[in-house]
Amino acid sequence: MSYHSVVVTRRGGPEVLQIVASPLREPVPGEVRIKVLATGVGRTDINYRYGYSPFSPKVPFVPGYEIVGVVDAVGDPGRSRFKVGDRVAALTGHGGYAEVIYLREEHLVSVPASLDPAEVATLILNYVTAYHMLHRVAKVKAGDKALVIGASGGVGTALLELGILAGIKIYGTASSQKHALLTGLGAIPIDYSTQNFVEVIRQAEPGGLDFVFDGMGGDIGDRGLEVLRRGGKLVGYAAPVGFVPLLRSAIQLALVNLLPNGKSAEFYGIYAWYLRDKKPFMEDLPRLFKLLEEGKIRPVIDQRFPILEAARANALLESGQVRGNLVLIAPEFS
Repeated sequence: MSYHSVVVTRRGGPEVLQIVASPLREPVPGEVRIKVLATGVGRTDINYRYGYSPFSPKVPFVPGYEIVGVVDAVGDPGRSRFKVGDRVAALTGHGGYAEVIYLREEHLVSVPASLDPAEVATLILNYVTAYHMLHRVAKVKAGDKALVIGASGGVGTALLELGILAGIKIYGTASSQKHALLTGLGAIPIDYSTQNFVEVIRQAEPGGLDFVFDGMGGDIGDRGLEVLRRGGKLVGYAAPVGFVPLLRSAIQLALVNLLPNGKSAEFYGIYAWYLRDKKPFMEDLPRLFKLLEEGKIRPVIDQRFPILEAARANALLESGQVRGNLVLIAPEFS
């Protein structure tokens, strides 16, 4: 018996993604074998594939930052808190572009069987990232005003939806073709290609904003500081490409916190948080499941692709035409 994975065979474009067969094995004690039902396709997958990130896995590797799946076998049935047939979710970093994945039990969160696996997949990375930034980093409160730079992607749309749910006023930058999406989520759109968002915000909010969530990085993020009020905070979540730019960005953020203008800045990375302390992730993902069950959030999914068609999904994401999320799904959910 074997299963298939989509493997990065060398650094490069979507064409380096190849389907590879591997033998099934029994899980060891403390481990669970999971049939993958869905996984997201995100910008980090692309950065890892090209080797742009200093944290890129060594080639060959299977991309896929998160999974939702069904338990297929457990390594120690007498001691495990899971049983065959249970639905689970996990933040993996990589490994999700596969029909089957093996994970340690401590990384698994139980998933209500009533939820759509594709929608659950968007929560694990993008919505937890947005929730953490809003409620654990920024600690927003009703009436706050914020800007999301790069608002039409997976994390951006999650920030808009969860931010509006929290009672804050949100502006978002995106191309004009995506403004209907932002408006539908309750945000005030700004066209980054034809409008200077600093001028737009200064005219609309002369007192400045409480928060800027920067999903673009670089010079654009620096301009985000200009629209903050005294005491306002910039939260960056787009890691620069390469070790030197990453170091430069870290230094720049640190310098912001030293300037005597009352403004502050912080970079958020979900996997760094997770490695340091799993508790926030384990607490907040079930909260998001409940919001999804209650219909209070509805993830924007642009397209769904079969898991083994990951190369096609990656090419679409690189085109820049995606609104919200792209998800790879098992055949039965196609």
